[in-house]
Amino acid sequence: MTMTTDELLTTTRAVRKRLDMDRPVSRELVDECLTLAQQAPTGGNRQTAVFVVVDDPQRRAALGELYRAGWDQYLVEGVGSGAPQHTDADPVASRRQRRITDSARYLADNLHRVPVHVIPCVRPRTEDAPVTVQASTFGSVLPAAWSFMLAARTRGLGTVFTTLHLFHEAEAAKLLGIPDHYMQVGLIPTAHLRGDGLSPGPRRLLDEFRRWNAW
Repeated sequence: MTMTTDELLTTTRAVRKRLDMDRPVSRELVDECLTLAQQAPTGGNRQTAVFVVVDDPQRRAALGELYRAGWDQYLVEGVGSGAPQHTDADPVASRRQRRITDSARYLADNLHRVPVHVIPCVRPRTEDAPVTVQASTFGSVLPAAWSFMLAARTRGLGTVFTTLHLFHEAEAAKLLGIPDHYMQVGLIPTAHLRGDGLSPGPRRLLDEFRRWNAW
C-alpha cells in the first residue's frame, strides 16, 4: 500500500467494525511491523519494552472474556470522566459519540475473534512513581506501539489501541506469563482491514489544541 506520510499519519484510525475477523494474519507480517516498531525512541536507549503477540485461539478467547468484563466495569465506573456519555446539546457530537460507543461495544463483544492481539509491556511498573519516571516509562513503549500501528496501516491491516483489559491486568499477566515487574500498557487488536480507504477523523480547531509559549 503506497501513501504519503501525511496520509499515513491522518488515516491511521481506530478500527473496530472493519477488522476482518475471519482472515488470518501471518506471523511474518506482524514481525515486519514489530521490526519497524523497535526503531522507535526509547528512554536512555534502555529498550525496556516487550510486545506479547497472541494468536492462540484459547488465549484470545480468555483475553476476550477479560476485555468484556473490563467493558462492563468501564460502563459502570468509567475512567475518570471518560465513560461514554450522550448529550443532546450538540446533535452532531452526540451522533458521533453514539457511533463510537456502538463501535466500542462491538469490539468488546468480538475481541476474541480478532486474529492477533498485540500487548505492549514495559518496565518498571509506575505505581506511585514520580511523574518523571511515569513519563519516561510510557515514553519508552508508546512510540513503539504507534509505530507498530503505522506499519500495520501501510500493510493493509487495521488496529486500535485499547486499554479495557487492564481492569484485569493481573489475570491477563497470569494467562500470558508476563513477569510481575512488567506493566501492560494496552492491547492492540490487529487484523486485515475490510473495505477500502480510511479518512481523517474530526478534530477540534487547532487553536483549541495548541498553545504558544504559555497556556
